[in-house]
Formats: sequence, structure tokens, C-alpha cells
Amino acid sequence: MDDAPVPVAEPTLMLEAASEFASYPGSYNDASVKEFLDRFPLPMLFRSLQNEEEIPGLEETIVSCLDKIFSTKYGASFLPNCVPFIQAGLQANSQTIRCLACKAVSNLLENAEDMEAAVQTIEEHKLYPLLINCLVDGNEQTSTASLDAIKKIAHSPEGLSVIFPTHGEGSNQLKNLAANSSSLGRIRILSIIVKLFSISCSVATAVNDSNLLNLFEVEIKDSRDMLTSLSALELLYELVESPYSTTVLLKSTLLQLLIDMISNSTVDSVLRSRAALISGRLLSSADAYAVIDEPSVTTLLLTINERLKLLDEQNTDESESEIEALGLIGATNQGANLLLTSTLNVARHVIDLSFDRQCRGKQLAALLALGSICGADRLEDKIMLNNRAEEQLRSLVYAVAADSPKLTPSGLLLSVLRQEPEVRIAGYRLTAAMVVRQWCLREVCSNQEIISIVTDQKIEATKNGMEMRHDCCVAISKALSTSPLLCDATIAGIAEKLQEAVRRGPYLAKKHTEEAQPIVVTAERF
Repeated sequence: MDDAPVPVAEPTLMLEAASEFASYPGSYNDASVKEFLDRFPLPMLFRSLQNEEEIPGLEETIVSCLDKIFSTKYGASFLPNCVPFIQAGLQANSQTIRCLACKAVSNLLENAEDMEAAVQTIEEHKLYPLLINCLVDGNEQTSTASLDAIKKIAHSPEGLSVIFPTHGEGSNQLKNLAANSSSLGRIRILSIIVKLFSISCSVATAVNDSNLLNLFEVEIKDSRDMLTSLSALELLYELVESPYSTTVLLKSTLLQLLIDMISNSTVDSVLRSRAALISGRLLSSADAYAVIDEPSVTTLLLTINERLKLLDEQNTDESESEIEALGLIGATNQGANLLLTSTLNVARHVIDLSFDRQCRGKQLAALLALGSICGADRLEDKIMLNNRAEEQLRSLVYAVAADSPKLTPSGLLLSVLRQEPEVRIAGYRLTAAMVVRQWCLREVCSNQEIISIVTDQKIEATKNGMEMRHDCCVAISKALSTSPLLCDATIAGIAEKLQEAVRRGPYLAKKHTEEAQPIVVTAERF
């Protein structure tokens, strides 16, 4: 801004006007902002924040007022000339002012007509290192505002070069801060790494090339602070959900670190549970198998298998997490083939527990996992597995049935569909995935009670339950439509019943009630 003398307003008058302006519940248009700034120019407002005289409520009111001003297109147009004030604000002792300065950086970038010039301004005034400081040692509001500003910087190629320069300190600032920060500061640094990683493939590559992912390993390995390790694992789980994570993370040593954590009985079970889920998530994408070798997957399966054996008689969250991890691995063809054909026979755990009513939590987790292994979440042409895996699946299901009072696979499925709604819904999902296999379709159609349940519109009370039941009905009907089983007259009758249920749709139709008719009668007289 220019060096013209700053006009001085009477503090009480300015505070009253700013308070009225800030308290407006809606958004201002540019004309209203211009009218206010004509009365109280920005230099006057900035100067009031530097005033050493204590005026109750002044700082909060002026900051709130400036926040509303900079949120408009007109107000943000002044920001390129206000960068020295932003720079000073990022270093202020007041968290309120620091938070405003962080938001001002975001507004500057959001409204920039020339992004390259805006980023250059940020770089020239060294705002990025100041934002990092606000992220690490600011209060919650300041840290969040700083995080948003840094993400906006990284969204442009020009901004990416500020965060990850070819030469200079660059990402080393994050590493150095992490080495000297409190546990909260370190977790905040991991948080910004996760947010940056998820922006785009190019940003994810830059994060990886800067070795920032090593900071996760440092925190996870540190056994002195269980809560910090858990927070690091939670953030790693969020990072793994990024579409760019699989190929990058599987090339690192993170998977081996997670395997070591799962197998370590001295590690808290909560950490082992999270490590198992992250490992499963890493291998839930078909892309993973283009990066990782089979022995690494086998090592993970062996580790989970051993833990499940140790926890066999316990109904723990850890067991459920490890079963869920197997379901995540089995979501792809490659993973499901490995699960079923591995000499570890790890899939037997999942099938056994799917029909074990003694441990409800583990049964529900196993039903969902078995549904994934059978192809519930795969595209139609990807549901079936290789011949060896399919034969093993069939053998295991029949073996489990033979060892149970139900004796047949249809008996097992019926026992699930007779249980409470949450388990029954998981049973619909599993049945829908399994009936693409002729042996299972034959089993289902041989049991009239299963057909009665999946065609009963009244059995489910929730929207999700109704839809899952209908999806199951559709899957059986579709499988039958191309099956040689239709030659049987009884099966043909079942197919017709299923088609009728499919046509009715998932929801319970309202019963038709006759419209009330007026009745004319002679009035009774006393």
C-alpha cells in the first residue's frame, strides 16, 4: 500500500461501525464493502490492531470485520498490496490476528487473477515458512486456517515449487520442525503431509521424493507415546485412502513396518488393529499387485493368520479388524485368489466365523469379508476367480457346512438370513455374490425358505435392508435366467416368483384403502 498519511478515526466510532459490520449474519456485496472502506480505509483498520492502548473487544471486532472484507472479491483485491501486513500478522503474538493472516493468504490465492504473480508475492515475502510455524504452534483455529492456506498454495504448479523447491531448504523445514516439535506439532505436520499428498499425483510424487513419508515411520516406531503412534496410524489410514497412495507406499518400507507391528504381542491391540486395517487397505486395489511381490502379501497373510489363531477364543476388536483386513485384501481378484489358494488356508478362518453365532461381532465382520472375497464389490465380469480358487471356495463352504448342524451350504445361508437385521443384511450381500456360482445357485434354489425370505417385502424395516434384500433377489433371478436349472419345473416356478418380486421393487407398497365416503342418515330425535 502507499505511504500516504494514515487517517485517524475516533476509536469508539470505528469500533461501533466495525461491530455493526462484523455482526451482519450474511455475506456482503462489493458495494457495501466499498462503502465501509471509504469511511474506514484498510490502513486505519490495520493501525487500530497495532494500537497498544487496551480497548475491550477492539481486536476481535476489527479482525472479524477484516475477515468479512477479505472474503469478498472487492476486499480481496487489496490483498496484493497488504502483504507486509499479512507477513506481520503471521508473526503476531495474538492467535486471532495470526488466524486472520492465514485466511488472508487463502483469500489472496482464491481471488488471484494471475496465480503466478500471487505465488511469487508469497515467495518473495517468505509467507510459506510463517504459515508452517502457524500450523505447528498455533491454536486449533490458526492451525486449521494455515492448513487451508498451504493446501491452496500447493494446488498450482507455481505454488508446488514454493513448497518443494528444486534448490534450497524446501521440505527440510517440515523435517526440522518435526524433529524439534511437541507431539501435537508433529501430528499436525503429518496432517499437512496427508492433505498435500491427496491433492494430485504430481503433489504426491513431490511428497514422496522429499522423503516426508519417513516421518510416519518415525512416529509409528516410537513406542514411548501410544496416543501419538495411534494418531500417526489414523493419519496414515487417511493417506492410504488417497488414489495415489498404493504405488507410492508399497515401494516404501511401511508395509513391513505394519506387518512387524501386527505380529508384535507387546504392542497395544488398538495399534495392531489399525495396522491390520491399513495393510488391508493398501492391498485392496488391483494396482497394488503391479507393485508388490507375492511373498510380501503371503507374509502379511501369515501374520494375520497367526494372530487370528491366538485370538481364536476371544471376541475382540482386534479379531474383527484382522478379519476386515482379509476382506479388504480379498476385494480384488488377485487378493481373493491368494487368500483361497494360499497353503496357509487363511480363508477358512473367514468362512468358519461367517456362520459362527457364538461371536456376533466376529461373525458380522466375517460375513462382510466373505462377501468381498466372493465378489460383492467387484464388477460383474470380475466376480469369478481362477479355477483353483473357485474349487477351494466350494470345498471350504461344503466342509464348514458338513462340520455344522446345518449340513448344507443352503442351511448355513438360511441360518444367517434368520438372524437379526444387521447380520441378515450382510447375508443378502453374501448370497448375491455367491449365486453367480452354479453350485451355490442350486443350493439356494433348493431351499424354499431362503426364497421366501428374499421375496418378502415385509421382512425389512429400513431402507438399506429393503434395498439389500431386493438386490439379492435380483442377483438370484439374474443368475437363474441363464442357468440350465430352469429346465426343472420347480425351479422355473421359483424363477417366476423371483421375477415378480423384482418387479415389485425394494420397498413395501402401501396397501390400497378405500376413500372415505360420507354417509347420510336421519338425525335421531329425543
